[in-house]
Amino acid sequence: MNGQWKIQFEGVSVEFAGRIALRDISIALDAKRIGVIGSNGSGKSTFARMLNGLVTPTSGAVRVHGLDPVRDGKRLRRHVGFIFSNPDAQIVMPTVTEDLAFSLRGRGLSRSQVAERVVSALESIDLVGHADAPSHSLSSGQKQLLALGAILIGEPDLVVADEPTALLDAANSRKIGNRLLDEIPQQLVLVTHDPRLAVRCDIVLRFEGGKLLEHGDPRSVIAHYERDHA
Repeated sequence: MNGQWKIQFEGVSVEFAGRIALRDISIALDAKRIGVIGSNGSGKSTFARMLNGLVTPTSGAVRVHGLDPVRDGKRLRRHVGFIFSNPDAQIVMPTVTEDLAFSLRGRGLSRSQVAERVVSALESIDLVGHADAPSHSLSSGQKQLLALGAILIGEPDLVVADEPTALLDAANSRKIGNRLLDEIPQQLVLVTHDPRLAVRCDIVLRFEGGKLLEHGDPRSVIAHYERDHA
């Protein structure tokens, strides 16, 4: 197993106000591209949000790259970037440049170092021409690129993307999907309803009713999911 990318769940259950969201999840993962699928309410987003401490286990233990999200939450969030389906939930500053720079606050970088990283990020997400544009004036696709850039500029080791193409049209879905699956060097956990994205992962996990129903070869897991929901 690749210790650099090791994710471990040991007997993990999560309960919200008496409702079981995840039940007795045990798995060890070290793949670079991990797809997560399942019906609405299946537990897949709860699983994803545990990877940076947004949700903590009711019972059991989680380790992400050797860190405990409960005990080492602040440190872990420096290593794990989380992308939501709605980029408006992540964009916090008035302009594109300011939003990217905001992600580097508290990193001990000089002003020139921040400026250099922002320029590089603008180039990587194809928003150089929108550097000074109001963040919320961007198109949906551009906003999601900005949200992605604001995560990547912090140089995390793991990127968790929870339905990052849910609000996008086909062209922008392909653009975001290609950027995540083909271009970023980080380990990726991708929660998606799109089988065209999931099948490109190295392994796919399928959740149903709060349980990890199966995991393994993407084509096989997706085929079983589509058969059961035909």
